[in-house]
Amino acid sequence: MNIPVLTIDGPSGAGKGTVSRAVSRKLGWHYLDSGSIYRALAIAVLKQGLNLNDVAAIVELAGHIQLQFICEDDGLKVDLNGEDISAQLGMESTGNTASIIAAYPEVRAVLLQKQKDFKRAPGLVADGRDMGTVVFPDAEFKVFLTASAEERAKRRYKQLIEKGIDANLCQITSEIEARDRRDRERATAPLRPAEDAVCIDSSDLTIEQVIAQVMDFIRQSGSKTE
Repeated sequence: MNIPVLTIDGPSGAGKGTVSRAVSRKLGWHYLDSGSIYRALAIAVLKQGLNLNDVAAIVELAGHIQLQFICEDDGLKVDLNGEDISAQLGMESTGNTASIIAAYPEVRAVLLQKQKDFKRAPGLVADGRDMGTVVFPDAEFKVFLTASAEERAKRRYKQLIEKGIDANLCQITSEIEARDRRDRERATAPLRPAEDAVCIDSSDLTIEQVIAQVMDFIRQSGSKTE
């Protein structure tokens, strides 16, 4: 049975999560947020106080974590070993730790099969950074969603301020640029568009416009989404 897969890759803050969840609901397909898998592991690492250079300990922990992803109307709920960690996923410390541990080939190998197992009928929308290049290289549909570092920093700054969290726009911009550079230059699964991906720059687009472009891409590609 042919199970269609739509991969939506790109850097943090480009709008992948919101777009991917909306598209998965419109299509009625399953949803995979690979970034939350790495962020969940990062939270587990931080909770246990593991040294970020202790690859063996991180790999062992990765093999034992239990994750559940629940798409809700107001976002994504993620349970780690039975605990709702949704509120911790967006923290800067979580994101920075996830970026570091995701660079370890041994960690990626452990989590790779967990991601592949999300491919189930009637289809899957996979949101991440290497979905179309590494995890699902044979995916029927591939999108690379990006935006300028400045625009992504503004979005992140606005989110934090709206939550009542103190934030510094310059610091956020610097952190995003550093994370982008680290993700592009890592030896294993560097951040880059798949050769057959459609690239969308969301810098000057609304979320609704991006969603419309993705849906148009799928329809024009002849997918039987009805």
